[in-house]
Amino acid sequence: MTNYYVNKNSQHNGDHEVHSSSCLNLPAEFNRIFLGCFADCKSAVKEAKKTYPKSNGCYHCIPECHTS
Repeated sequence: MTNYYVNKNSQHNGDHEVHSSSCLNLPAEFNRIFLGCFADCKSAVKEAKKTYPKSNGCYHCIPECHTS
């Protein structure tokens, strides 16, 4: 199980990136929302979409959940 966070600030394309707790690109604490502890990134992205419908996995830490 891994802790996941979503960036409060959107990317230039409007996506809010979801990151694992070990990501080197994890936003500062005041710029992220804790999503919870999940067995996979797909569940974390699904949770993020409840707050930010345009959420996407981080290219660096969870590439399997990143879409172009």
